[in-house]
Amino acid sequence: MDTSSSPLMGLEPLLSTTEVADYLGVPVKTIYEWRTHGHGPCAVRVGRHLKFAVSDVQAWVAQHREPQPGHTTQLG
Repeated sequence: MDTSSSPLMGLEPLLSTTEVADYLGVPVKTIYEWRTHGHGPCAVRVGRHLKFAVSDVQAWVAQHREPQPGHTTQLG
């Protein structure tokens, strides 16, 4: 039994732009447009790739949740 710890243990998973778009049910183009206008979840640039921490995507979704059914938030 291998009891050594992986160097990746404890690191948060990072999602690709495609994975975030699939999760949110929007086109990948929408993710890039949101970024251009300062909207959408925060990302981490890894070389020329964008990666999204799961916690950042979850926080962004939580910020956009309706306070009550039929009432929108006032976020930009």
